[in-house]
Amino acid sequence: MTKESISVFDIFKIGVGPSSSHTLGPWRAAERFLKEISDDGKLALISSIKIYLYGSLAKTGKGHGTDIAVLLGLSGKDPVTFDTSMLTATIEGIKNKGKINLAGIHEIDFDFYNDLLFLKNESLSAHPNALKFSVSLNDGSVEEEIYYSVGGGFVVKDGETSSSQQSVSLKYDVHDADELLQNCMRAGLSISQLVLENEKAWRSETETRAGILTIWNVMQECMFKGCHSSESILPGGLNVSRRAAKMNKLLLKGRVQTNLEEWKKAIRATDTSFTNTMNWISCFALAVNEENASFSRVVTAPTNGAAGVVPAVLMYYHLFAGGVSDENIIQFILTAAELGSLFKKGSTISAAMGGCQAEIGVSSAMAAGALTECLGGNVSQVMQAAEIAMEHHLGMTCDPIGGLVQIPCIERNTMGAIKAITASQLALQGDADQMKVSLDTVIKTMWDTAKDMSAKYKETADGGLAINIPLNVPEC
Repeated sequence: MTKESISVFDIFKIGVGPSSSHTLGPWRAAERFLKEISDDGKLALISSIKIYLYGSLAKTGKGHGTDIAVLLGLSGKDPVTFDTSMLTATIEGIKNKGKINLAGIHEIDFDFYNDLLFLKNESLSAHPNALKFSVSLNDGSVEEEIYYSVGGGFVVKDGETSSSQQSVSLKYDVHDADELLQNCMRAGLSISQLVLENEKAWRSETETRAGILTIWNVMQECMFKGCHSSESILPGGLNVSRRAAKMNKLLLKGRVQTNLEEWKKAIRATDTSFTNTMNWISCFALAVNEENASFSRVVTAPTNGAAGVVPAVLMYYHLFAGGVSDENIIQFILTAAELGSLFKKGSTISAAMGGCQAEIGVSSAMAAGALTECLGGNVSQVMQAAEIAMEHHLGMTCDPIGGLVQIPCIERNTMGAIKAITASQLALQGDADQMKVSLDTVIKTMWDTAKDMSAKYKETADGGLAINIPLNVPEC
């Protein structure tokens, strides 16, 4: 699919829910469009703007908050730092005033209902997630650009072949799993060690380590917040009940923790039976994706819809399987990121291109391989774990009810996490040299399956559960 160089911070991005492809990607596209207009000295010349959403962005964009994301991006808000508690007030202000302040410095008239259009019956050939910005300038000329949100928050402008705007030369060139294996064997490195060397092409090792720990802190805070939410119902009209906070309270027998470290200490002190541990893993995954569905801050892993799998498995490793040090966390995330990049290079991480196998399947493979390395597995076992996890997600459709990242998305994160741990155990107990299906083979098979899959099962809400559950939900 692509030969681009992908950093750990391309796979793991801090952003705002509920969708990396339908929220974070369009948000970044809006930011990029304004930057390019500004760099050309034309921002102050804009008199009006129209935004056109195509394909999957049009069909499920309202449920995924695409309109909200685009307007926040055009307003100069950053998804990493934006105060999500101000989201509703910011959007309502644009609607009520009939104006938008581009990049926060140039205010123009804007009609929310007529200047942001959902073209549900139109698609662009390059990718199902397409959006176009069209601005009129004071001299009567028009500037237009088309962008594609290709999954995981990655954005490509029409005519580009790569979502990476920075060309780098990596110490170890890796385009597929076999090349990764050969590089690791020749250099005598684990996957995480090899990735850490490659990251030096972008920044210092110290910066990489610090950035990974920041990613981990956001993941932890998201789990903590989700497990202590006072809200009972998720937004969007489906009236889905939150479960993580109730499970957390039950598992801790009603004890209340006021901060993250106290909470983790309390969890470690609970019953560590198989059933209880499984309940905690599900609780962690539910917490992240309930926060994601509530427009809160999450980390793409590699997407927002699958953002709960990697944190849940990493928290399991951290609390129950000995991964207590910063070095353990760094090793896990580096390995997971490299496995995710293999799927992006060889297939897709976009549900609009490949169904949910591209999101939950990839995240489960990432978590399975990362856990395997951290538990002492060799490179071949890591790849076998990732292969096993993906093999048992092949063909999974994306059929969000009401276009919302809630049903079946939230529960699927719990299943992806459990499958990842099972895949890791199978790989660690088996003989990787005797594996019949390679990681490259399963990645190719996933892409073949994606191409064969009907469009109605690719994040359009036109098939599956999305049309068989007669609920009163917002138009999507």
